[in-house]
Amino acid sequence: MNIFEKHVFVCTSGKTCPEQGSEAVCDALKEEIKERGLKKTIRINKAGCMGQCGNGPMIVVYPQGHWYCQVSVKDVKEIIEKDLIEGKKIKRLIYKPK
Repeated sequence: MNIFEKHVFVCTSGKTCPEQGSEAVCDALKEEIKERGLKKTIRINKAGCMGQCGNGPMIVVYPQGHWYCQVSVKDVKEIIEKDLIEGKKIKRLIYKPK
């Protein structure tokens, strides 16, 4: 069993994330991680409601603790390259609670 270096949680439940495309984002993340051969070090999981309804799709990257909001499938490659591989926060996607 692998110990993952990074773990990504995608909200796929709650009132709004599913309607905002969270399943597609989760699927795209999983596929891209698989294609890049990163499945042994990076884990993508569906998560329950993160309590930030209306700001989704929401994802959280650990161990960095980066919360991203309004993530779309087109953001997936950037998240993987910048955050998961390079360890850099993507400022335009960072969730800022109101």
